[in-house]
Amino acid sequence: MNITLWLIQAVLAATFLVSGTAKSTLSRERLVASGQTGVAVFPRPVVRVTAVAELLGVLGITLPWATGVARVLTPLAAVGFAAVMVGAVTAHVRLREVRNTLATSLLFLLSVTVAVARFAQL
Repeated sequence: MNITLWLIQAVLAATFLVSGTAKSTLSRERLVASGQTGVAVFPRPVVRVTAVAELLGVLGITLPWATGVARVLTPLAAVGFAAVMVGAVTAHVRLREVRNTLATSLLFLLSVTVAVARFAQL
């Protein structure tokens, strides 16, 4: 179970590292062109705050559990990722994007899985 959770955490970390970096550096047009179409329904400041949250979440999903310091931050980061995915799913549903809705729903489920499992291990 621990190996599975670490694999899920690695997938989440990699996904949100790419997403957060793109949202913090690319224009809205470039983000949409790269497939992050959900940003189209949110104001630019919301996209930037989301980028910062995603990048901080990358640290939180891995480092606390790996170091044993403030381990509660790992499931809290997973809860944060799940919250971001609620917004993303909502945006993709509004845009009628089935594929992106399914992808963000999967990330939501992975985030919830890590949150529940890591909270249970505290």
